[in-house]
Amino acid sequence: MNRIGFWIARALREDARLAPLSVPQAEVLAAWRGARIALVGNARALAGTRRGTEIDAADHVIRINRAPMPDVASHGTRTDALALATRLAPARLADLSPARVMWMSPKRKRLTWAVATTPGFYLHPRADYDALKARLGAPPTTGAMMIDLLARSGAARVDLFGFDFFASLSLSGRRQAADVPHDFGAEATWVHTLIAQDSRFILHPNG
Repeated sequence: MNRIGFWIARALREDARLAPLSVPQAEVLAAWRGARIALVGNARALAGTRRGTEIDAADHVIRINRAPMPDVASHGTRTDALALATRLAPARLADLSPARVMWMSPKRKRLTWAVATTPGFYLHPRADYDALKARLGAPPTTGAMMIDLLARSGAARVDLFGFDFFASLSLSGRRQAADVPHDFGAEATWVHTLIAQDSRFILHPNG
């Protein structure tokens, strides 16, 4: 697909035409099989911790959206994969230098050509987003989509850092809970239920 074809497919939300740009979901899941994963959320409270060494010790470190990293001590240094639902400045993407960029949002018009043509690019299926939205009763956050995807992987362990379901707000901006369409209470209940059922998942406190 050339750039013009991409723009047309993106504008018309033609996922079938965008899909060839993406590696298969099975390939993404296979890369995590047997691995320890650190999924790093953007809760402000994480900045007050010293979790960086634990984060960097994982086999794969996955960060979310703008992936703010105010301090190595709290956030570590590595970014093996970046899960996106927003446009990201090219300079920031270059700084993070992820081995894989994952476009999680159903809003395809936000997807850029530069992101869609990165090696190992992954486009999250709209059907997966819709299923999780129905389960939560609200549009899922990027973090929730990643947790849902990781739950279907063969990962040996998934450590969740920087998740407090907006209790301390986000390092990515100044928005309040009322300013976003997510149901953080429903996500918290869903994640805690998952943790109770799947011992691979560990939610680390931000204090």
